[in-house]
Amino acid sequence: MKHERVKKGSAISVCMRGKMSQNTTLCNDSSTNVDEILKLYYAGFFLLLFIPGLLLNTAALWVLCRHIWKKTKTVIFMINLAAADLVHILSLPLRIYYYFNHNWPFGKAVCMICFYLRYLNMYAAIAFLMCISIQRYAFLLNPFSARRWRRRYDLLISVILWVVVGLACSPFILMRSSSRQQQSTNVSASANTSDSDSCFKDLPMRKVSLRMAAIIITFTELFGFLIPLICIIYCSVRIAWSLNRKQSEDQQTSASLSPSTRSRLQSVTSNGHTSKNQEKDRNREKRRALRIVLSCSALFLFCFAPYHINFVLYMMVSQDLVENCGIIAGVKLFHPVSLCVASLSCCLNPLLYYFLNAEFRMHFMRTSSVSSSILSSPVSSPTECPTQTRLLKMESKCSENVKAE
Repeated sequence: MKHERVKKGSAISVCMRGKMSQNTTLCNDSSTNVDEILKLYYAGFFLLLFIPGLLLNTAALWVLCRHIWKKTKTVIFMINLAAADLVHILSLPLRIYYYFNHNWPFGKAVCMICFYLRYLNMYAAIAFLMCISIQRYAFLLNPFSARRWRRRYDLLISVILWVVVGLACSPFILMRSSSRQQQSTNVSASANTSDSDSCFKDLPMRKVSLRMAAIIITFTELFGFLIPLICIIYCSVRIAWSLNRKQSEDQQTSASLSPSTRSRLQSVTSNGHTSKNQEKDRNREKRRALRIVLSCSALFLFCFAPYHINFVLYMMVSQDLVENCGIIAGVKLFHPVSLCVASLSCCLNPLLYYFLNAEFRMHFMRTSSVSSSILSSPVSSPTECPTQTRLLKMESKCSENVKAE
């Protein structure tokens, strides 16, 4: 009797799985035109992203490595973030070629590497944005630890993060398959591409057990989104609380003292102006750190929240756990949009360095002006060379006097 019940239960589950695959197949047949539109959408978006992303990240790496490397302790994580963005940007021409030509002649290995780099960039950016926020918070509230901190610690943390993120992103490759058996049963594969010519969005998703799918979703959402988000928001709240508390304490202290007492204290204290200036510098540094952490949290939410909100539903759709054609179509339409919004971080991160770091802004403007002058006048006259060298010497002397953040 038990054996018969097990047979009946397995038969029912197989029947339900077959019905669900039939429903998703019908939904897939009705979305063939949408799939072609999505390919053009991908190609156009990556084409628009490539040129500004390449110029911004190349200039950012040059400025960070050439001018700010020896002056700012927090530059290591910014360099890693810019390198991750640049690697993803350099893989975009192959994606553009595929989505325009609907053909992949470069082999499966290159396809998997480009596919892997996209997720490696996203989660490396998440990790290093979290590190920038935590380091700003720790250095601000504990200045003595900032003085004892060594650059090699940041290098060691960066190496560990690259190894951990690289291993954590490997399931994104393992979940994809290009075998004909998977392609015949999976709705993610396009009907217009053959087995050897398909890549990126046309690679079918492997079928896994419900338990394995739950593990992948939990691990990705927890360690790839929720924990970094909590850390960044916590740093923002703590820095804002510290700044507001210091301002309220200063107001209470100044209100409790009479004008005569304040004047006597200023006359007795020989370093009154110096201490006041130091206090202003500390408050200015706190406000700068608060702007950086708030900008990191805003960029984090804007770029990475849509993808991770949709990721749960996308996994359920790819594993044939959803029957409603409307939900399936909505999830499949929103998935490329969320991926493209996440790719925008490659252009927004250099803007983060530019607007929040005065020294980076100065060197970036100098680099862009020098490059534009070289392009506009490739051959200089002999009388112009001494003037240019004197200007460069003056600029280098000015840059040495700028305080690092």
